[in-house]
Amino acid sequence: MPPITLPSLARGRGRFPGWLLLALGLWLAGSAAAESGSLTNDGGTFPPPLSSYADGGGKGLLAVLKQRAEQEPFNVVASLLFLAAIVHTFLTHKFRHQAHVLEARHQARIRETGRTAAAKGYAGAKDDVSFGAAVFHFLGEVEAVFGLWVVPLLILMTVLLGRATTLDYMDHRVGYYEPIFVVIIMAMSATRPVLDLAENLMRRVAALGGGGPGAWWLSILTLGPLLGSFMTEPAAMTISASLLAAQFYRLKPRARFAYATLGLLFVNVSVGGTLTHFAAPPVLMVAGKWGWTTPFMFLHFGWQAAVGIVVANALYYLAFRGDFAALAATLAKDVAAEASNQEAVPFWVTASHVLFMGWSVLHAHHPAFLVGGFLFFIAFHQATDHYQHRLELRSPILVGFFLGGLVIHGGLQGWWLEPVLRSLSEFPLFVGAAGLTAFNDNAAITYLATLVPDMTAGMKHAVVAGAVVGGGLTVIANAPNPAGQSILNRHFEGGIAPLGLLLGALPPTLMVGAALWLLR
Repeated sequence: MPPITLPSLARGRGRFPGWLLLALGLWLAGSAAAESGSLTNDGGTFPPPLSSYADGGGKGLLAVLKQRAEQEPFNVVASLLFLAAIVHTFLTHKFRHQAHVLEARHQARIRETGRTAAAKGYAGAKDDVSFGAAVFHFLGEVEAVFGLWVVPLLILMTVLLGRATTLDYMDHRVGYYEPIFVVIIMAMSATRPVLDLAENLMRRVAALGGGGPGAWWLSILTLGPLLGSFMTEPAAMTISASLLAAQFYRLKPRARFAYATLGLLFVNVSVGGTLTHFAAPPVLMVAGKWGWTTPFMFLHFGWQAAVGIVVANALYYLAFRGDFAALAATLAKDVAAEASNQEAVPFWVTASHVLFMGWSVLHAHHPAFLVGGFLFFIAFHQATDHYQHRLELRSPILVGFFLGGLVIHGGLQGWWLEPVLRSLSEFPLFVGAAGLTAFNDNAAITYLATLVPDMTAGMKHAVVAGAVVGGGLTVIANAPNPAGQSILNRHFEGGIAPLGLLLGALPPTLMVGAALWLLR
């Protein structure tokens, strides 16, 4: 392979990305400006405390937002970048398509170069990697979107607010507990012992209905999300999505049924964690401050959510009952359905995995214990390799990257989210929280609700119910959704389309929402 030189990087398919040089230049310029004291307001904090805004005097919502934007202009910059990231998530399929086009052109050039070289009697240069195709493929990864948009955010924050302010925000004002926890719990719950345990449990339930695709579908979409109240929602999503991939999506259901199932899964997982006060991120954000316990959650949210899940599953089952017959016929011909000849996982290995997961849940907000426990888990996984699949870390890390970017951006949206929530009464607050959740992580919505003074019990119920109900509408609405997206994306031609997910999730959102609102 010839050495890479600057001239070669400037030509043809090896062209060095100019935007990368521009980004690096802006970052260095911003850092230099911060060090010299120009173009900065270092010494302050960003974002400003919500209590620092002068919102008194009975101002309307628009007046409040205008005043806050004038008081801190970077609020608008941060929200525009957040909006751009959201728009990017809806365009990822376009980037993936362009990646395929560039890769096809690249392979055609390689074949043409090879033919020319053969005709002239010398070996052609071999370049199996298309840089352009790789870049567009990365831009088309939903899990990468918010992390990518952190780059211009930090550049502009450094240039306009100063390096010290930027570091203070990233180091002290953003909580990375949830992304770290999701990476670890997702990696643990995707291991063979845990999946086998969940599969055996659901197989027994599915056997009561004959063990066909329909019985498996109902079992996974009912038990899986409800287990999230005890093993956390990210683990429930990982297990449910993995089992759906093995028992349902590999049978290649038609696109409408595939998206309906995906939407149902996301909605059910979002509300399935409300039987307890520690499993669902949006509930965890408010439980301590509002004094909500597990008995309280079960009485005011849990059983209503379970009713909504059962009703939504039953109605979807009836709507697609004809498709299950086709899937059963496919299963009868599918050689992949043969029983595995792998050695059974011993009980002590499975029990150890469950204990490691319990340790992670218990220390989710204590990084030293959480990461330390994960390192011991990796050692145990290697020591019991005979009973394991390869430890999958790519998807968990991508999901963690997504969530890390989301919490960085989401932490700067309180300036407009808090007055919007404060301006609504109970039912509009319920609907508004569900709608806002589609464009922001639902845990951020409920966290901001804790900052609103003098909320009544009804308003508290409305905002949490709306946040969990809306958690299935988009991939960014609920922290575990990117895990499901990562596992199931390959079963959708061209990747999961945001509009398809929205249409599949809307009916169960309305059904479960009705249960949580009318049965309270």
